[in-house]
Amino acid sequence: MIIAKTPLRISFAGGGSDLKAYYQNGHGAVVSATIDKFMYVSVNKTFDNHIRVIYSKIEYVDHIDEIEHNLAREALKIVGITGGGLDISYMGDMLPAQFGSGLGASSALTVGILNALHTLKGEPVSAETLAAEACRIEIGLLGRPIGKQDQYVAAYGGLNYIRFNRDESVTVEPILCDNKTRNQLKNNLLLFYTGLNTHSDNILVEQNQRTPDNQIVLDKMVGLSETLKKALENNNLNGFGGVLHQGWLYKQTLATKITNSTIDGFYEKARRAGATGGKILGSGGGGFLLLYCAEKDQGQVRKALAGLREVPFRFEPAGSKIIYNSQNNNQG
Repeated sequence: MIIAKTPLRISFAGGGSDLKAYYQNGHGAVVSATIDKFMYVSVNKTFDNHIRVIYSKIEYVDHIDEIEHNLAREALKIVGITGGGLDISYMGDMLPAQFGSGLGASSALTVGILNALHTLKGEPVSAETLAAEACRIEIGLLGRPIGKQDQYVAAYGGLNYIRFNRDESVTVEPILCDNKTRNQLKNNLLLFYTGLNTHSDNILVEQNQRTPDNQIVLDKMVGLSETLKKALENNNLNGFGGVLHQGWLYKQTLATKITNSTIDGFYEKARRAGATGGKILGSGGGGFLLLYCAEKDQGQVRKALAGLREVPFRFEPAGSKIIYNSQNNNQG
């Protein structure tokens, strides 16, 4: 049995610039961090010749092409596993809310499946390979209208500035700040689940189509990523909330359903209670609301958003990793 553990993420700035429609004309850039909420993928050899994929349903098939779960099916093909005698299952810390909620769960799942399958074959695999293969599956083979941020965040882990280049290369730069700054940043962040379902692909289709018209706004959002990177490297969080707020104002203009009156109501209540900035994570429309707020004001913000579920979290420094491998009896 192989078990892969892959973190979910929060993003601070630059979302949307990881879409090819934007970075093919220059470069995109985001600032993101992984958190201590995970996807777990288990892969196990079995005695028979069938393939079983276990999630909200159970598939039991004879051939890979018969698998309905598209991420599992395409991962098996990319890794080059052609036979049967295999169980694949997964679970997550944030199920059932996490898919489509802006935490990068689908990409974390893809990265985790790939990591587990490569390990099953005894193949060392780098974070770059995992991220690139996950992008190939989700964007290239399945044609989802998404960007590259989530795959690279899940594979590498940590607090990073990620640059998406015109030549399709991706540069991942860990943001080096001292522990005091990192702890202060985490302590000033609040995460709430809005309870609203999102239709991320629909929003992203429109956003892709409108990219030429949104060029100037996206340029400014890339600039905010660079501003946050420099501020963190200088151990200066003054104005961090303001940058998040400005980025959220920009993001709302990229597509028509990124926000709505309910989300606006939550955000304005939080701002009146003391939050200095925030954003809906992911493509928008619902899911999770991230807020930046000094600790002294957090009680008032929690009171203002009493109807929402708060999700405590910590930063997670590591990307996807194997935590159990019975082939060499190695646990970690």
